[in-house]
Amino acid sequence: METESHRLVKKAIKGNKGAFEKLVQEHYERIYRTAYLYVHNEADALDVVQEATYQAFTSIHSLKNPEYFSTWFTRIVIRCSGRVLKRKNNVVPLSDEILSNLPGQANVYIEESLQLLNAIKQLKENYRTAIILFYYYDYSIKTISSVMEIPESTVKTYLSRGKAELKKSYNEEEGKCHG
Repeated sequence: METESHRLVKKAIKGNKGAFEKLVQEHYERIYRTAYLYVHNEADALDVVQEATYQAFTSIHSLKNPEYFSTWFTRIVIRCSGRVLKRKNNVVPLSDEILSNLPGQANVYIEESLQLLNAIKQLKENYRTAIILFYYYDYSIKTISSVMEIPESTVKTYLSRGKAELKKSYNEEEGKCHG
């Protein structure tokens, strides 16, 4: 059975701009989140989304399987994010001033989330990509292999090493807090 999303992809492949626009709206939150996880600030994430959307629009005709639209679009977002990072060479961290203005009860969770995001940010790009796709998007090893264009065994290695790095990072933070 063909879903509405698949029909929209097929229409977009044939050049229907309205169908493409609906697809982007359906996937906007996900692609924005992906971009933000890479570039770590709103302005750059929006730039990535805009560039990725443009690239997707100009190359949608090359998409062979409509059911892989989401994976295909995610791959474009990751590539665009990498280009932005290479151009900027720096990531702007959240300042303590911004953090201090957040509501009190949420600070514990926000600090933990920021600690995790900072730890993920420090990972090698391949490890970071595998971790984000596996844990944030629940992609299978096979799908990640396809997105990253690497063997499944390499994905497993990246996940294992990425988790080990994150664990090491958390252990170092614990040591600083209790030492």
